[in-house]
This record gives sequence, C-alpha cells and structure tokens, in this order.
Amino acid sequence: MALNPGFWRGRRVFLTGHTGFKGSWLSLWLQDMGAVLHGYALPPATEPSLWQVAGLAGAVPGEMADIRDGERLAAAMAAFGPDIVLHLAAQPLVRASYHAPADTYAVNVMGTVNVLEAVRRCGSACAVVVVTTDKCYHNREWPWPYREQDALGGIDPYSSSKACVELLCASWRDAFLRERGIALATARAGNVIGGGDWSPERLVPDVLSCWQRGEPVSLRYPGATRPWQHVLEPLHGYLVLAQALAGDGAEPASAWNFGPDAEGVASVGDVVRRLAGLWPGAPAWTVAQDAHPHEAGLLALDSSRARQRLGWRPRWSLQEALARTVQWHQAWRSGQDMQAFTRSQITDFLNSTP
Repeated sequence: MALNPGFWRGRRVFLTGHTGFKGSWLSLWLQDMGAVLHGYALPPATEPSLWQVAGLAGAVPGEMADIRDGERLAAAMAAFGPDIVLHLAAQPLVRASYHAPADTYAVNVMGTVNVLEAVRRCGSACAVVVVTTDKCYHNREWPWPYREQDALGGIDPYSSSKACVELLCASWRDAFLRERGIALATARAGNVIGGGDWSPERLVPDVLSCWQRGEPVSLRYPGATRPWQHVLEPLHGYLVLAQALAGDGAEPASAWNFGPDAEGVASVGDVVRRLAGLWPGAPAWTVAQDAHPHEAGLLALDSSRARQRLGWRPRWSLQEALARTVQWHQAWRSGQDMQAFTRSQITDFLNSTP
C-alpha cells in the first residue's frame, strides 16, 4: 500500500493535538491532500511553536479545547462526523512526567478514554489511529529491536502511561468498537526530529537553542541510544495505516511500529556530533555531572511488520533528517515564510525514494 492523496481528498479527519509539533506538520500535510480537517487541542505549549511561526491559526480549522473534557469532546466529534480519527494529543515528555505524574496519566490515559468514548458515541463507522510511543515497551536494555508482540511497561510515568494506552485501546477495540465496524490501531514511533520543535528537554531543540545563543550544550546521557527519525516518517506511517484501516479494518486493527532503519539508531553523542558538522562555527558541548531521573539507555524498534504489510519504509537517513532540521531552523532565523517552507519539505519528502 502506498500513500494515496486521492483517498484523503474530501475525507473528514478529526485530529487531536493539531497545535503540537507532530500535529502541525500533519495538519499541513492533510490540507495539501484535500482532507476536510477539524483540529482539537490546547494552545501550543511552547513559545515559539510551529503552529505560531507557520501561521496555522488562520489556516487550520478546529477548536482549542482539552481532551480531559469528555462531554465537550464527544459533542465536537458528533457534530463533525469524522471518517478518520487521528489521536495525537498527549503529554509527550519523559522528564515532565516526573514533575507532574498525575497530570500525565490524566491526559494520556483518561484523555484517550474520552477520545474512544467519543468515537463510540459518534454512531458512525470510522477508522481510528491512536499514537503512542516506542517507550511503551518494557525496556530490558537488550540489543534487539522490540516487536509489536513484546511486553509493555515503563519505569517513568510517561512511558507507563503510554503502555496503559496500548492496553486500553486493545480493550476498547475488542469490547466495544469492532462489533460496530470501527477499526482501531495504535502506532509506536521513535524519537522524532524536525523543524518547529521547541519542546523543553528534548535533545535537538535544546542543542539548536544553545548553539543559536552561542552557548555549549550540556548532555545528560551522551551514551543513550535511540531510534531517531524525521517527523514526516511516522506521520507517513499513520496516514498509510489509516488508509489500511478504512479499506480492510480487520487485520490492520492492532499495534504497529514505525521506526528508522538500523542506521537511524544512534547515541545522543553521535547525534550531537553530526549536528555540529551541520552548524556554522565551532559549536561545543559538555557532559552534565549532576544526577537525573531514569531514562532508557538502549532502545530500538523492529518495523518489519509495517514494511511487509503496509509497504511503509523510511525515506530519509538520519543524516538527511538532521540536515533538514537544521535547514528549517536556519530558514526560520532568516525570516522566511515558514508555512511555505514546511510545505516544501513535505513535498521533498514525498518525492524522495524510500
């Protein structure tokens, strides 16, 4: 299966989290394909944000609201009548989950319950993709990539909350949605990078912000290994998965990994060294010596199933993803039209060879 823009033309898509980093990129992509979009999210959590600098407030229809408000969410979804529901709204940060664990569970777990209950009450058959994370796996710090059938878990509240989301999606799928013709799948992706991400305590945004100010970067876990990918890679997977759900929801209604090739699994230190080679001047970094909350040291995804069943595969190497991220950041610093620039990177991605 390939991404089919014709499938999305005129398709009614309810997108939660449309003001976030991933959601802003996805909103533009859906609009480019002619989808009828309704966004549902809180205002952007950072200043600046992709939503703001790309001028999306006047371009993407939707409403500013909280997924924890189940009644309002259900009313909004019923009034819109979606063909596709893409659920991206979340508290997405590991370190923030240590500071506010109850809020993390309220947003990620009960917020998802509200989304699925809104779908159930909506009364029309639709396809639903719920985005979780690669961190939903019970991480044994082993060298093998995790497959969809591996055990779920998580030490930090964020990872644990996303494992809970996987379990509740399986429950709602089998207990309520399947019999009503509603196909539900979950999608697990690696660490995403790309232009327009200013989330705090994320590697690439922190690095670029420090270097822009002429300051060295302090690395917490330089040896930690992650699957890195440009934000367009998993978004492509979500779109192809939604197409599959709408076409034949029985087999695709399950969990799916969308991770990079083995080349995209790299340490924090390696990513910073690569970024330094793309940044003008002589950027510097140091290793933090103070204690930090636990984060996984080694994590990789096996995306064989998505390759074999959906025909999905990564298009940009890690080096290309980092180069595109730096190019976006420098275009923003030079005052370019960032909505047009972002759309141009989507076009370049679609025209590249997997």
